[in-house]
Amino acid sequence: MMTSLNIVRTTPLCVSTKSIFSNLLLSHSTSHFTVFPSNPIITPSSISIRHQQRKRGFRGGVVVAMAAPQKSEDEWRAVLSPEQFRILRQKGTEYPGTGEYDKFFAEGVYRCAGCETPLYRSTTKFNSGCGWPAFYEGLPGAIYRNPDPDGRRIEITCAACGGHLGHVFKGEGFPTPTDERHCVNSISLKFVPANT
Repeated sequence: MMTSLNIVRTTPLCVSTKSIFSNLLLSHSTSHFTVFPSNPIITPSSISIRHQQRKRGFRGGVVVAMAAPQKSEDEWRAVLSPEQFRILRQKGTEYPGTGEYDKFFAEGVYRCAGCETPLYRSTTKFNSGCGWPAFYEGLPGAIYRNPDPDGRRIEITCAACGGHLGHVFKGEGFPTPTDERHCVNSISLKFVPANT
């Protein structure tokens, strides 16, 4: 059984809002781990791997995503609504303008609807006019990027559970710090208000 992970934990000394772990890939098979760091300064003290499924947390600007045991399709069907399953597990797409978070701008954190890993801060959300929630940046290491099979778009998924979020587009000219638009299905998200 192969499990792929994408994040772990940034060091307390990391002050950059961009994660040095954005391209970190851990591959686990029976008893072997291979680490492919995006930054050669990664040390054992800068990552934390957990094999048990635990609640993911958003602690002081640091995302901690633990390796969650892979669920079967039947297990995902049991915990997700049919529409969540279609989008998160089968890489579907909501119709534009129909999602609850498209024009929603309250302060808080957006989590993965499948596993509750924190993905985006509300401060990175902007109105792109595309019909889906748009963010210019995810939380460090929370999102995995993978080219679609046709090579025309970049799919974004939750780094902890692999749930399909949507796609990321670059160079569209939006006045954001990253010039990126994470176009995310509302149903892939769960909003947690800042005061909770």
